[in-house]
Amino acid sequence: MMRRSLELTLCLSVAAVLGACGDDERGGGETTGAGGAGAASAAEGGAGAGDAGAGGAGAGGTTPGSPAHAGGGPAAGNPDGSCAVPAEAQAADTSSPTTVIGDGTPESCTSEAVVAAVAGGGVITFDCGPDPITITLEETAKIFNDTGPEIVIDGGGLVTLSGGGARRILYMNTCDEAQVWTTPNCDNQDHPRLTVQNLTFIEGDSTGDDDEGGGAIFAQGGRLKVVNSRFFNNACDPTGPDLGGAGIRAFMQYEGLPLYVVNSTFGGAEGYGNACANGGGISSIGVSWTVINSLFSHNRALGNGGNPAEAGTPGGGSGGAIYNDGNTMTLTLCGTRIERNEVNAYGSAIFFVSNDHTGNIVIDRSVITGNVGGSWYPTYPQISNHDDTPISVTDSTIE
Repeated sequence: MMRRSLELTLCLSVAAVLGACGDDERGGGETTGAGGAGAASAAEGGAGAGDAGAGGAGAGGTTPGSPAHAGGGPAAGNPDGSCAVPAEAQAADTSSPTTVIGDGTPESCTSEAVVAAVAGGGVITFDCGPDPITITLEETAKIFNDTGPEIVIDGGGLVTLSGGGARRILYMNTCDEAQVWTTPNCDNQDHPRLTVQNLTFIEGDSTGDDDEGGGAIFAQGGRLKVVNSRFFNNACDPTGPDLGGAGIRAFMQYEGLPLYVVNSTFGGAEGYGNACANGGGISSIGVSWTVINSLFSHNRALGNGGNPAEAGTPGGGSGGAIYNDGNTMTLTLCGTRIERNEVNAYGSAIFFVSNDHTGNIVIDRSVITGNVGGSWYPTYPQISNHDDTPISVTDSTIE
């Protein structure tokens, strides 16, 4: 039996403990297929290659108004994704920013300016000049819970935020007293509602920072939405039975509403992949995800021994692209491609364990192929789940 206790500081008490991991009923054979291990080399500075143009929500494609990323690196999103983007998942309006970082010159766009702007909240944009820029943070940018309720960080397709291989890039936690408690139910509150869009996150690293993960972004409570963004060479602890999410680690989204990831890329090419003990791309406990027109490739789950860790192992190694654990939750993929991710334990593409066996997976117009390693594939190759987990697959390829 797999069990995970997540200790969370709650507003009305010193701490509360939320149940997490579910039963790990292992079985099934190993998957095979072509695919490369994601390299762990440092990403290039600068933002990435041009995205395929904007498209309306009804027509599918990118969110209206999303700029292409200028410079080098894989594009944002799955170029073959054709799913419509619902209104609530589209990019936020930034026409009237609260804060503009920079005065039109690269020198004005500093780590200090980013950290201060994020702490101040509101709608944040950048004016760093006409060329792509990488801003290496000297400390993690932290959301304060009383500066919303709506908080938007928009890089305009030109800005890359880097953790320098030394720190997490962005942190939000409604139950962290240091970030201000704003309601008597910090584990289920509707704010802050954070949107990150048109940004690239590179070399975020939470290794040794805590036992949770989230190399680029850690988000607990409120809501998070990610639009037209890219995640390259982010990392968290390489071993451990349940920590994860080199790109994003999430908990406690308000009322169980989904965390949207739209037209975004995690890895995307050899040398750009993200790596952690579990969940090379994204990881969560008790969170539903809706992933639209996005790409996960060359990410790795580095741990070994699964959860709970087998005797003599450090644990982990599951969910090459996606690691979901918890109770009632839904993973929805539409127009999304997952390929060439790698694991040592389970779920070369997706690890999905519902403790109470009430979760489900929906896969529409998506491709899952060429992910490498692992076992326990009772329903589809490359997806680890309880054999009673409902999986709806339409117009998709899983091979």
